Amino acid sequence: MPDYGHEIEFGYFLTPDAGDPDGVLMTARLADQLGYDLLGVQDHPYQRRHLDALALLGMILASTERIRAFQAVGNLPLRPPAVFAKAAATLDVLSGGRFEAGLGAGGFLEPAHAMGAPALTPGESIDALEEAVEILRESWNGVRSVRHHGRHYQLEGMKPGPSPAHPIEIWLGAAKPRALALTGRAADGWVAPMMIYMPPAEIPPAEELIDAAAREAGRDPRAIRRVYIVSGEFTPVAPAPARETDQTIVGPPGHWVEALTHFALDLGFSTLILATPPDLDTLRTFIEDVAPQVRERVAAARG
Repeated sequence: MPDYGHEIEFGYFLTPDAGDPDGVLMTARLADQLGYDLLGVQDHPYQRRHLDALALLGMILASTERIRAFQAVGNLPLRPPAVFAKAAATLDVLSGGRFEAGLGAGGFLEPAHAMGAPALTPGESIDALEEAVEILRESWNGVRSVRHHGRHYQLEGMKPGPSPAHPIEIWLGAAKPRALALTGRAADGWVAPMMIYMPPAEIPPAEELIDAAAREAGRDPRAIRRVYIVSGEFTPVAPAPARETDQTIVGPPGHWVEALTHFALDLGFSTLILATPPDLDTLRTFIEDVAPQVRERVAAARG
């Protein structure tokens, strides 16, 4: 299924650089002023060079006006779901409904364990993620008490609150079959690995797994938003023809328009996140020159 029909959105992938906190906030405010739809913030709590993602997101949402934000993606082993549910709802309430929940099973389990997370195998981490999605859904649906008796999480009548300001979507970062299947069964969105790790040629088989799991669970695959983090460089010279194995986009704005339109119409990505150094010209070119043309082309193709 090439185009899942979601509104096309554009975002920026923000590195929470602890060495330049003022620059990080300045970039977030700039993205907001330029008209970006989303900011995705890396969440690696064990990385000493990074600011804490959730605390940073609170500052970002407080200092911006319209841009939405999410963890790209949140480290579940170090953020227990009952506590994360409250933090996410709080950020959503305080920002007027501008927080989405990006979550992952934890790609670096050993550093997380060194920081106090449970010692999990990759398979156990997927099981824990599935339990977490259940807990988040229940915590945000207005019930007065949450009980959960799983293998990884035990809740004995937790009192959830506050209620989010809008229906927070759960976007799962997934690359391997079990995580992709979980995304199809239970998530509102799929955050694909960055283009440098999963080039376009590897996307269709992953989406087939998501879609098959969605149908098996009685869901329409079109209910799942697809998010792609792309990297590259704007150059004045026209490049060689793009290949599906390319891991970056390099070329003038017109070449980027062709590539991102392909990602939207042929690969199904409706949310396209730019991952480059926070250069003003690059940020402006992406959102002012590339994004409008991609939106126009997708709208024309949809008829």
